[in-house]
Amino acid sequence: MEILDISHNNLSGMLPHCLGNFSKDLSVLNLRRNQFHGTTPQTFLKGNSIRTLDFNSNQLEGIVPGSLIICRELVVIDLGNNKINDTFPHCLGALPKLQVLVLRSNHFHGHIAFSKFKSLFMSLRIIDLAHNDFERDLPEMYLKSLKATMNIDEGNMTRKYMGEHYYQDSIMVTIKGLEIEFVKILNTFPTIDLSSTKFQGEIPYCIGNLNSLRGLNLSHNYLTGHIPLSLRNLKILESLDLSSNKLSGGIPQELTGLTFLEVLNLSQNHLNGFIPRGNQFETFGNDSFYRNPGLRGFPLSKRC
Repeated sequence: MEILDISHNNLSGMLPHCLGNFSKDLSVLNLRRNQFHGTTPQTFLKGNSIRTLDFNSNQLEGIVPGSLIICRELVVIDLGNNKINDTFPHCLGALPKLQVLVLRSNHFHGHIAFSKFKSLFMSLRIIDLAHNDFERDLPEMYLKSLKATMNIDEGNMTRKYMGEHYYQDSIMVTIKGLEIEFVKILNTFPTIDLSSTKFQGEIPYCIGNLNSLRGLNLSHNYLTGHIPLSLRNLKILESLDLSSNKLSGGIPQELTGLTFLEVLNLSQNHLNGFIPRGNQFETFGNDSFYRNPGLRGFPLSKRC
């Protein structure tokens, strides 16, 4: 058996511990949207072929199994919307083919500190850690290592969807303020969602190196300091959400150069000065800037 997909049912009970040893030929294990509880499988066969592991929207507890490090073919790991209580699983950074990591809405906690692993998510394109309980600064070490979100030459890159010819991966993402299900995952749509994770400190300047990002969400944290000028390098960014933080200073005029930007949310910060004019900034309304008492100018001159 190569594919086991029993997603979107109302199945319940505990997962058998032998599930990870089901078959060396198994490439897809999709249990999304059921009522399974207990822990995730803790052991996997060495030399297995698993490439997609989707346990999203169950009631699974415990920790992320360290044995996932032997699953060298993994491309998609989706453990979102469960009750997993663990620190950040640094070991997953050593998986050479991992492109999608979703850990949102669990009980991950602690500081995402330095890792002993040399290769850190070099192939990762989509990362969603939203709605967890991390501490301290944004993980600058990891942001610097996300090579698959840098300098993508789309003109010379074949656009394709993740998955095999007979099975294509899907994912739920929150982008442009909406929760959207991508029934297919395009390899040229990198996104980062670190919202509601309790991160603090300044936004690292190196985030501007991730110049192939389509979506960036750092909202609902405790981020301070200025909006980094390096964000001007995210030339194909379509959605930027920095709302509900403690950011101060002005909005860089250079952000008007982000001509792909469809959604901007800088509301509920401590920004001041005049709102830049030009290009996409002419299309944003009051809700992009409200609750920044020091901001002035269009569109805040319109009635709220």
